[in-house]
Amino acid sequence: MKNIEEINRENVKKISAEKKLPDFFPGDIIKVGVRITEGKRDRIQYFEGVCIAKKNRDINSSFTVRKISFGEGVERTFALFSPIVDTIKVIRSGKVRRAKLYYLRERTGKSAKIAEKIKKKIGIDIETNPEQVTEENVIKQVTKDDKTETAVDKNVESLKKDDELKEDSAKEAK
Repeated sequence: MKNIEEINRENVKKISAEKKLPDFFPGDIIKVGVRITEGKRDRIQYFEGVCIAKKNRDINSSFTVRKISFGEGVERTFALFSPIVDTIKVIRSGKVRRAKLYYLRERTGKSAKIAEKIKKKIGIDIETNPEQVTEENVIKQVTKDDKTETAVDKNVESLKKDDELKEDSAKEAK
């Protein structure tokens, strides 16, 4: 016989396979798409604010989002795997040292700001050097169009003349 915990884990796996949920933490500014049914019509309403709490409890996981609307603080708690939560998008990552940011309730304005977490780039930056123009490169870029072929022929001829002039000036310098 299956345990309730095992059933919950299976449901979480099934739901997370269908829905792509990003990793977000308290302090992040997130935009939650909430599915709202009005009569026969469905629409998505976005609720954007700071995630002030997150509870990880398998199928019972939830998170609380706080925003200031018309000068009044509004908090909304969502079940993470609820069918009314359509999308979650992370706008900014916040740099905080706590799991629950309830102290933001008493603060407004600048004191309620959260510093942005700077994510480090992992990898190697590769510098690309521009390709130098030579006879071979110009000849490789010949296309079927007659106009470009004549332009390429002129470029090849001018490159040859430049090379000859350089050789002549080098001989005179000796």
